[in-house]
Amino acid sequence: MELRQLKQVLVLAETLNFHRAAEQLHMAQPPLSTSIKKLESELGMLLFERLSSGLKLTPAGEAVLHYARRSLFFADEIRRAARDGQQGSQGRVRVGFVGSAAFALMPKIIRSYRGQFPAVQLQIEESTTSDLLRRIEEHSLDVALVRYPVLEPAAAKVIPLQRERMVLAVSADSPLVGHVGLKLADLGEHPFIVHPRRLVPGMHAMTLYAFQIAGIQPPIVQEAVQVQTVLGLVEAGLGVALLPDARVVTAARGWYSCRLMSWLTAW
Repeated sequence: MELRQLKQVLVLAETLNFHRAAEQLHMAQPPLSTSIKKLESELGMLLFERLSSGLKLTPAGEAVLHYARRSLFFADEIRRAARDGQQGSQGRVRVGFVGSAAFALMPKIIRSYRGQFPAVQLQIEESTTSDLLRRIEEHSLDVALVRYPVLEPAAAKVIPLQRERMVLAVSADSPLVGHVGLKLADLGEHPFIVHPRRLVPGMHAMTLYAFQIAGIQPPIVQEAVQVQTVLGLVEAGLGVALLPDARVVTAARGWYSCRLMSWLTAW
């Protein structure tokens, strides 16, 4: 059974005449008659009674006609969905993101994308850069917002979307608040909170590189993955932290009273 046969049944049921149906289908009458006979033979029953006055649908033909209309409708829907999917206007996109992207970059991108493709279903998941790149390679994600630099070999193509300065997050009552011209080299004795090397290797490496350039080896008192956790530990007075300003400013305004100080030392 083929879709073209169902289309032929539909047109033949509307005209009840092989000649007129063949004209509408832009085909000759003998091939149409042969096609309908093959379908009846496959089903094991007549769909049309051949009368001297013309054609008449049998009860089996009435039942087939009902489902033929539905089948042709859904076939058209499949074609439309495939076309829309190819054009990016429908379907599903699996998006991964690092927690820091949730504060500024991701909402902006998602809002813009939904405005252009409102029918596309977005499946959004949070994880670390390493895990997201692995899942891109495994094809369980379509795209991901990760943090640069990427230190591990990755099959995914990485495209920079924005640049960020590093800022120093300190508690609101820290003696560092209000210092003018503060440099990273001045903080060799201050305890730091950093991202763990195993889970957030890029940020961990950037922080240690900054220490190296500044010529300091400050004590690292705690590691934390999520920016909310880092800021919470800073606010509790456990230590200070270097973080990208785009994510910290947004988070601090909403949840924490820690102070953010622009970093002036060139890396």
